[in-house]
Amino acid sequence: MDRRRRCLLLMVAAALLASTMPSPGDATLSPDYYASSCPNLESIVRYEVSRKINLTVVTIPATLRLFFHDCLVGGCDASVLIASPNNDAEKDASDNMSLAGDGFDTINRVKTAVENACPGVVSCADIMALATRDVVYLASGPYWRVELGRLDGLVSRASNVKGKLPGEHMHVKELAAMFQKHNLSLADLVALSGAHTVGFAHCTRFTSRLYGYSSSTLTDPTYNPDYADQLKEACPRNVPPTIAVNMDPVSPITFDNLYYANLVNGLGLFTSDQVLYNDLATQEIVKRFANSQKAFFDAFVDAMIRLGRLGVKTENQGEIRKVCTAFNH
Repeated sequence: MDRRRRCLLLMVAAALLASTMPSPGDATLSPDYYASSCPNLESIVRYEVSRKINLTVVTIPATLRLFFHDCLVGGCDASVLIASPNNDAEKDASDNMSLAGDGFDTINRVKTAVENACPGVVSCADIMALATRDVVYLASGPYWRVELGRLDGLVSRASNVKGKLPGEHMHVKELAAMFQKHNLSLADLVALSGAHTVGFAHCTRFTSRLYGYSSSTLTDPTYNPDYADQLKEACPRNVPPTIAVNMDPVSPITFDNLYYANLVNGLGLFTSDQVLYNDLATQEIVKRFANSQKAFFDAFVDAMIRLGRLGVKTENQGEIRKVCTAFNH
């Protein structure tokens, strides 16, 4: 083999090796990351999450939504948990003001218990990932092994949030573009939207569909008429901002696939829900999940694992916070 050809082969081999190596900021996550350093971690998390759910079922959607809002803004690094005296942290952004306090309280309770057992070992970001899996599972949803090994982020700014989170008035094209930025597919989008099978929404977030759809049509015609009447009764004009309704009118505290059956029947509360069925790009996925809870659960687990890998912090990019609401420094 001549020298030129040997050099060329070495260059190709180096390029292939580089393509398989993690890029800066990537991390090798593993379900067994704390097997030696905090062997009882998962049982501690499950116990504390169960206790919190027994206090209020709001724990389920609040914790789940908190994880989404954290991961889609700068990655899964618990930056949404930071409390700022100047009200300029991530949680203070207008798109995060509707996050229920029970989600934050859940993570803080779990962190306290974990610190008592394994001080300085487990990140808040990993606690969020485990607690999110547990609220889903305890609400009769799927179980999956959570990949662990994240560090907590060192930055939390309200200014970083705008344009990063799905909105209730978005259509499939907008939603798909947002998810595509994170290499999340249409199937991931539809599966993760299934989190709306639990939880509630304040009337003010969707009353425009009831009372101001267009200049010629008062109510969004994609609503099932009977459902629209029920919503108008629960959410009259000029409704106080504190009044809320269930996202899933059929099984609001059970993690199941009825969310998709609801969309088929015109029971999508938000525009961003109902368009998943009305748009041909996602309609068949909705039908598949409506017809098979297993198909939904499998897709949801896959999407949650991919979501949990976004923006993972390593080495000098992060830390293990002593408390989840404040940076160590």
